Amino acid sequence: MCGMPSAESTRASVHEPEPVRPTKEDEVAAAGSELIGGPLGRRALLGSSWWTPVRVIALVAIGMFALGLVQKAPCYNGAWFFGASSQYTHACYSDIPHLYQGRGFADGLVPYFDRLPGDMQYLEYPVLTGVFMEVASWLTPGSGTIQYQEQWYWMVNAGMLMVCASVIAVCVTRTHARRPWDGLLVALAPAAALTATINWDLLAVALTAAAMLMWSRGRSLAFGVLLGLATAAKLYPFLLLGPLLVLCWRAGKWREFAKALGGGIVAWVVVNGPVMLFAFEGWSKFYTFSQERGVDFGSFWLIMAQNSDNPLGTETVNTLATLLMLVCCAGVAALALTAPRRPRFAQLAFLIVAAFILTNKVYSPQYVLWLVPLAALARPKWRDYLIWQACEVAYFLGIWMYLAYTTSGDAHKGLPTDGYHWAIGMHLLGTLYLCVMVVRDILMPERDPVRRSGDDDPSGGVLDGAEDVFVLGPAARSRQQDAVRFDGPPVEWGKQGASGGSL
Repeated sequence: MCGMPSAESTRASVHEPEPVRPTKEDEVAAAGSELIGGPLGRRALLGSSWWTPVRVIALVAIGMFALGLVQKAPCYNGAWFFGASSQYTHACYSDIPHLYQGRGFADGLVPYFDRLPGDMQYLEYPVLTGVFMEVASWLTPGSGTIQYQEQWYWMVNAGMLMVCASVIAVCVTRTHARRPWDGLLVALAPAAALTATINWDLLAVALTAAAMLMWSRGRSLAFGVLLGLATAAKLYPFLLLGPLLVLCWRAGKWREFAKALGGGIVAWVVVNGPVMLFAFEGWSKFYTFSQERGVDFGSFWLIMAQNSDNPLGTETVNTLATLLMLVCCAGVAALALTAPRRPRFAQLAFLIVAAFILTNKVYSPQYVLWLVPLAALARPKWRDYLIWQACEVAYFLGIWMYLAYTTSGDAHKGLPTDGYHWAIGMHLLGTLYLCVMVVRDILMPERDPVRRSGDDDPSGGVLDGAEDVFVLGPAARSRQQDAVRFDGPPVEWGKQGASGGSL
């Protein structure tokens, strides 16, 4: 612990910081680098090539995305259109082609304004995602067979989502300036490649990653605007405001938080306001559908329901899931305010989104995309990251094999219910494992890979190197004792020339 720099001595340098080389501090990264010639040598010339980390990682992300498209080839060539279970046995299912006709895009219906035929009366997605889907339909040829149009619609969406995937990789790479190669955790994530084109989640993930980059650069208003747009595309991004609130509380950065909150509210209202005013019933479908939806795939609630003679009703599950989430929020807040050193923003952001995923009544396989960039920033350790990814890949295969089993009739091809429960357990345990590692880093910051490299909170923006003004528990008593022992001027964390700040 003595060898780790304190927050007081961690500050921005007037010189360009030297990048952290993962092959020198991570044994898994070092072993993996043998595939391309081994770790970087001591006499290697850095910064002298066109192949900067950002460009390399962006190209790797595009390459992995392309492999994910190849994995969907059996469905593209027929499984989406012929045979209910073949798209599951090939593990290549996607909502995108099915919803082209199922949500009225093939017939030119306007989302939220035009009522849909069938059970789903209106589009059940947030407004900005609906705009994304509508734009893709404009770029889809309106002639030819419906299969031809659905294939085109999937390809157009795939191209747009590939841009989102590249944005995510670039934003994560640039968020931690001294650790650009951590972006490879995002670019090479197998679960991300497998789930990228199941649904439209990458849009919200890209906006959230861009928001976090803006916050790391001290641009709180831009952060708020991007986070508001992300929340207009998917509900989960607004959860990041909770960790940011308690961190700004601990550091006394109320003005910056207010700007972020204000920017988020304005951006969300600008996107949602017109639809709320002129098509409220269609606009509210996403929220009513989420409330009325029963226990579904991937949650521990499903395991309970399928092993009970008297399963809980939807309203009861909603109430219990909300209470569990509130308990998790209180725990994250307590951790933020009592930790021996203020947690990093990315750590708390990961924990709060993971808590939502773990307590929610449904876990679609593409929800892993929400956590991929946050995990790379919160715990950039290849061993733990790959353990979690392996669990998510197991779940990805498990849900499709289970659906193959339930849709193949008497043939029973695939994974029975008990086997699917084990796959759910793998997902839950993998996510919990990574949460435990992040909490351990918060309680023992000397074990945090980012802080061991000499940084305080590179994704924290104005929080990076800031002094605490409100702390609870043992950390507060320790701070008071230090103030009594120290008879000099107060330390101004993160500022050049501050007392006790030089190394």
